[in-house]
Amino acid sequence: MAYLLDGVEIETDEDGYLLEPNYGEEIVRVIADAEGIRLADDHLKVVAYLRDQYREHGHTPSFRNMLKDMGEILPGCDSKALYDLFPGGPAKQGVKIAGLTKPFGKAGY
Repeated sequence: MAYLLDGVEIETDEDGYLLEPNYGEEIVRVIADAEGIRLADDHLKVVAYLRDQYREHGHTPSFRNMLKDMGEILPGCDSKALYDLFPGGPAKQGVKIAGLTKPFGKAGY
């Protein structure tokens, strides 16, 4: 599987996660379209958060940490709100749409 970005194939693993992180804005839209997600501002705030965490820590956050942190970024954000944004799971589908590599472990670690 691969995503097409400006005529260039971006390689993925068998689950559609990028093999190398891509922090470009356009890849977010390409993957979101492939996932059937219509992006809104709240999606982009989650994407920015996930990318920041990946850059700072070398991996994506656990869902528990994500939920705690997103409550500060998006007041009133709870588990249901995150799953409404990313029905495939915020810690999985959100990471994929953010253009990051596949999270490891069941909680993203």
